[in-house]
Amino acid sequence: MSGRYFLDTNILVYSFDHSCPEKQKRAVGLIDAAIEDGAGVISSQVVQEFLNVAMRKFAVKLTPRDLRMYLEDVLLPLCAVYPAARIYARALDISDESGYSFYDAMILAGAREAGCGVIYSEDLQHGRTLGGVKIVNPFT
Repeated sequence: MSGRYFLDTNILVYSFDHSCPEKQKRAVGLIDAAIEDGAGVISSQVVQEFLNVAMRKFAVKLTPRDLRMYLEDVLLPLCAVYPAARIYARALDISDESGYSFYDAMILAGAREAGCGVIYSEDLQHGRTLGGVKIVNPFT
């Protein structure tokens, strides 16, 4: 695996969460670094999940214009993994092996597809390695 790393949806969500300033600062730092160094990536699933959360669950919802700007400036430049049969099959294997939900397994399969050695996520088991991808909770 390379020096590439994957950002789970919760990293993007925390970058907008003013109620958790420490997590927000760390999340913004990860996203900024991903854009600057070109090593950080996300999948189309992360794009979809983020847009859904931003439209429905943010305390201060983003306007359609703001969402489009974030999509163009951040999400699409980071997006390196798109749906493919091999990713779905890999996700099924990961889910069976790990006990993770299919959607969490899709995140891990996407990270592996992108050649990432690390996935930054608060929601998965910190320190665990699956398929050569190490899960790191950046907020610990």
